[in-house]
Amino acid sequence: MPDRPWPANAQAPALNGWVRVTPDDRVLVQVPKSEMGQGVLTSLSMVLADELDADWLRVSTEHPPIDPIYNNIATLVDGLPFHPDDEGTVRRTAEWLTAKAMRTFGIQMTGGSSSVKDLWMPMREAGATARAMLVLAAAQRWKLPPEECRVQAGVVLHPGGQRLRFGELVADAARLPLPASVTLKTPDRFTLIGRAQLRLDGPAKARGQASFGLDVRLPGMLYASVRMCPTLGGKVMSFDATAAKGLPGVRKVVSFEPAFGGTGGIAALADTPWHAMKAVQAVQVQWDAGPMAAFDSRQALDALAAGLDGPSADKGFAYRTVGDTTDAFKAARTTLEAEYRAPWLAHMTMEPMNCTVHLAEGKARVWAPTQVPGLARLAVSKVTGLANEHIDVQVQLLGGGFGRRLDVDFVAQAAAIAAQADGAPVQTFWDRAEDTRHDFYRPAAVARLRAGLDAKGALVAWEQVSAGQSIVHQVLQRLFGLPGAGPDKTTAEGAYDQPYEFPAARISHAIVELPVPVGFWRAVGHSHQAFFKECFVDECAAAAKVDAVAYRAALLKQHPRHLAVLQKAAAMAGWGRTLAAGDDGRPRALGVALHQSFGSIVAQVAEVSVSADPPRIRVHKVWCAVDCGVVVNPSGVRQQMESAVVHGLGTALHGGVVIEKGQVLASNFHDQPALRMDEAPEVFTELMASAEHPQGAGEPGLPPVAPAVANALFALTGKRLRSLPLTLA
Repeated sequence: MPDRPWPANAQAPALNGWVRVTPDDRVLVQVPKSEMGQGVLTSLSMVLADELDADWLRVSTEHPPIDPIYNNIATLVDGLPFHPDDEGTVRRTAEWLTAKAMRTFGIQMTGGSSSVKDLWMPMREAGATARAMLVLAAAQRWKLPPEECRVQAGVVLHPGGQRLRFGELVADAARLPLPASVTLKTPDRFTLIGRAQLRLDGPAKARGQASFGLDVRLPGMLYASVRMCPTLGGKVMSFDATAAKGLPGVRKVVSFEPAFGGTGGIAALADTPWHAMKAVQAVQVQWDAGPMAAFDSRQALDALAAGLDGPSADKGFAYRTVGDTTDAFKAARTTLEAEYRAPWLAHMTMEPMNCTVHLAEGKARVWAPTQVPGLARLAVSKVTGLANEHIDVQVQLLGGGFGRRLDVDFVAQAAAIAAQADGAPVQTFWDRAEDTRHDFYRPAAVARLRAGLDAKGALVAWEQVSAGQSIVHQVLQRLFGLPGAGPDKTTAEGAYDQPYEFPAARISHAIVELPVPVGFWRAVGHSHQAFFKECFVDECAAAAKVDAVAYRAALLKQHPRHLAVLQKAAAMAGWGRTLAAGDDGRPRALGVALHQSFGSIVAQVAEVSVSADPPRIRVHKVWCAVDCGVVVNPSGVRQQMESAVVHGLGTALHGGVVIEKGQVLASNFHDQPALRMDEAPEVFTELMASAEHPQGAGEPGLPPVAPAVANALFALTGKRLRSLPLTLA
């Protein structure tokens, strides 16, 4: 149950902190995760409704208030820097202590592909608990043993012919104490889990009735369009709003300071979004560019690479060491070396940053498309001085998150603007250019890799060191004012935590402090470390003159699940066959990649061609095999794999933020493109049967895309592309 019991509600009594039932039999599942297109409202409702034996057609969702029972445990536990094969006492103890601490001191969060993994057991236990209470209420009314009753589609039944609907029982059931223990279903009794279901949020979105952040409408609401200092981290020195105030519909022009890692700027408040956007451009501003004014991203990437010069054994924190790499390299017949690079990336969510705040009578009401409602409340509290109990955060549907909405700079900014609005509710929104130029970017990284092969081409030594910024260090500083220190798993994830059975290996990462604001980006470290690792494995296979799938298989002898996923993807694509030229007459080739992230194993094969004049990379098909443990909603997982392929391919071909004099050059999709419809490949997805605990699905499909395409390009052209985005010019 929540720390603060919900107020009594005869219209929808609560059976526990996760489910309410109305007298007309509607089951209202409390989903504390943010819906940003990943289908979490549906999948988590399926889990609870299955154990409850609810009528699925009567199930809907609510977003509950902020409470510690909804704290995310899985993400923080998964953030510990252990290798997946490590099953030792130290790891078990660290995970237990972390989970215990997070239940009390953690945060309510949607991220890390953790939603189903995090709430698999709580949702099942909540559904089973509510079911037991409803059965007991019916049994007491009938004066019959509860073990003689059964539940089917929202009705409690007895063999004697008695039947009572959930709605008829809920008032009595809500007065019963929670049972001390419940028995969960065995998988053979699941009726919803594992069977494809239509999404609960689908109809409202199709009808245009779903409420995203930008859809909030309040009486007397003003709209605030912002213009931030062009230089990241800068602020306002002075401004002249005379011209702006003379425009129609304009109520006020205000400034705001940098907050929670953001950039300072001005905002025009007006009666409509259009009037606000026109007015903010008419303001004359003198900017204080700050220390970022001398920063150049190209020079910074070169500096990252230069920092890796010299023996890699001396660089960075070693996240994994196996055997003695010094001796292994001495004994190797062939040594390969390569340098790989990945750029900073913007999130480019379809819905730009926005937040609506109403400050009145000593209270704040906040409507935010956020992944962290508790931190959003913290931001408003710090800006306004209001206590938590006077701040109400209403989480809206997110028009894309990808990690960007794990930060709360835009919420703090909205609160600061609303504080100057004389009591009127204000919707603060960014246009696309402001959103692109004031992001928290995926960190750039440079990696140096070295491999030793024996006389038969077998891999006997592996050394990988990378360099880049730490997201966690920055987040701790900008959210909590804490200094970042020590290793950060997200910098090296995807490099050290992989299944390949290296006889000798050292995998490390060096954290480099740079002024670029960085944040969590879909798949985080895996998004680029998979590219480094899987492309270099392919280089080893090519040097050994061994088939790329067979080479990987030889490194997976003790990992049957990974091997099965690899072989499934290869079989789906018809790996090893001779590819015919396409309809355009251009030859095609296949590339493969295998990667584990967020607990899930994904292998992909990409079919690629290159058009001429000018050379253009075309990805025609992607075959994807995934083992993510128990699959709750098969159609949802397939949708996420397709989404990840499209997203990952778009950044692999087009992504990359360039910064000059502290200013981001890109402004919109014309110069930071998403994947176009005519570029989108066919995606074929196979879900591996599994009885393991559910794992992530929102992000694991992204990391293998770039290396699979790069490896196909090598097979096709003989050119090894070692930098993202992939370009042939």
